[in-house]
Amino acid sequence: MRTVAVPLGERSYPVVVGAGASGELAALVPGGVRRVAVVTQRAVGVEVDTGRDQRTFAVPDGEGAKTLSVVEDLCRGFSAFGLTRADCVVGIGGGVVTDLAGFAAAVYMRGVAVVHVATSLLGMIDAAIGGKTGVNLPEGKNLVGAFWQPAAVVCDLDHLATLPPRQLRSGRGEMAKYAFIGVPGLLELGLEDQVAACVACKAEVVGADERESGGRAILNYGHTLGHALETVGGYTLLHGEAVAVGLSFAARLACRLGRIDPAGVERHDRVLDSFELPTRLPEGARAAELISVMGRDKKAVDGLTFVLDGPGGLEVVAGVDRRAVEATLVDMGAR
Repeated sequence: MRTVAVPLGERSYPVVVGAGASGELAALVPGGVRRVAVVTQRAVGVEVDTGRDQRTFAVPDGEGAKTLSVVEDLCRGFSAFGLTRADCVVGIGGGVVTDLAGFAAAVYMRGVAVVHVATSLLGMIDAAIGGKTGVNLPEGKNLVGAFWQPAAVVCDLDHLATLPPRQLRSGRGEMAKYAFIGVPGLLELGLEDQVAACVACKAEVVGADERESGGRAILNYGHTLGHALETVGGYTLLHGEAVAVGLSFAARLACRLGRIDPAGVERHDRVLDSFELPTRLPEGARAAELISVMGRDKKAVDGLTFVLDGPGGLEVVAGVDRRAVEATLVDMGAR
């Protein structure tokens, strides 16, 4: 068992990583809390004891649950339960749950404490940490949300033993991103060390740029195309699968723009292949449709905008030529 701190001054919080970490939950709920609203999905099947008066609120399964109407249902349920600003929300599940629970906690009574118990690999190394919460619109993923830091995060590795293989592989799509950000020797580490290393990397980046006004944007590596693939495909691709394709695309686009050489692309492919992740676009993908959705990405303040590798490492590159983007998508199988 190990603890990684997310350094945010008075709002710093611990991320507890290890087998059996859920046993620490009651001690991590903020002092003075009398009621806990537990947000989860029935498919998660994880029960916890917060040591307080608690009530469970189940949200629908799948990415389709991330809507404003589900957040409204949660907030109305919190009110009926008698949740006050002195109480707490606990999200138990993967990224869908922590996004929903965090956003509902951020807006209910203008903010109540939230603690996350991540049960998926993707949630442990990314979604539950850093305070980015949100829901989707038909126009794109996570277009409505808030920054709302949790009071603590629990990463109980025991939950991964029952995770379906595809979900575990999806988590590795986010893990691959950390290999490119610069976590040394990530592929050679054991699972607990991998999770802790990714958490520590994200904690460092978030601590330096909480609200994504600068360096934190590198955590979106591979996500611009990844989110577009999820949106146009109706979320048939899992998030980590879409991000993996986005990472492959970003490397190829960077090479086309002369930012990296073909060896850099091969390095990306080796990492993705080692995690058994896809590197090609889904059959039937349309370049024009993907470019249209990518143009609405949250980072896009000056034309098509991507996080790209280059001589100085990853950085945000704005105003990327549409023709280069389209040609790269076509090379990857788009129509």
